Amino acid sequence: MNMEKTALITGGSRGIGRQTALTLAEAGYNIVINYARSRSSAEETAEEVRAFGVKALTVRANVTKKEKLEAMFAEIDNHFDHLDVLVNNAASGVLRPMMELEESHWDWTMDTNSKAMLFTTQLAAKRMKHGGAVVSLSSLGSMRYLPNYTAVGVSKAAVEALTRYMAVELAPGIRVNAVSGGAVDTDALKHFPNREELLEDAASRTPAGRMTEPKDLAAAIRFLVSDEAAMIRGQTIVVDGGISLLT
Repeated sequence: MNMEKTALITGGSRGIGRQTALTLAEAGYNIVINYARSRSSAEETAEEVRAFGVKALTVRANVTKKEKLEAMFAEIDNHFDHLDVLVNNAASGVLRPMMELEESHWDWTMDTNSKAMLFTTQLAAKRMKHGGAVVSLSSLGSMRYLPNYTAVGVSKAAVEALTRYMAVELAPGIRVNAVSGGAVDTDALKHFPNREELLEDAASRTPAGRMTEPKDLAAAIRFLVSDEAAMIRGQTIVVDGGISLLT
């Protein structure tokens, strides 16, 4: 008997999260879409997911608050008896030079990008009764300097460090990895004051000859949660068309 598989994607209503939801739905996963603000976007994505013949559930929750996470998982438990995949995609952050960062900026960025990853993974792992896979989203700013990216870059470095610790402590049944992208033209990039410059630079300099797109990251996530990636543990896979190889 084939057992249904279910994937939870935080921040799953737009951008990379939405594309990941559709890619995993196409692979046969039921999809739980967590969202923070726009119910309409989440429901639109859910309808697209259901077109693949799988189930979709939307759950609103602020992933920075543990009590909200616990309520979200209680709602998931009402619909699915286990989880197979968690994609930690929800992200936010304050884009300012280091000397302009305030305590609230730091706390918000770290809470959203790294604290939420820890507690969401704890709760998801308890529901991976048959084993499973966790993939978290990082970015090149975790390991190299990007202007105005201090808080976000450090929070993503924490994502990659947590990935390594989780990979050991949740083994052998649960595999944990991360995917790191270059500049991807999603809604999140609209908040960058130098967005157009970033996109033009990325497109012209990328050895692959084009920008990294959400579908590229979603394809990597699909591979990492598949049986073929069983021996990949605690790694951050860079999907950037080679741009990070350049000085």
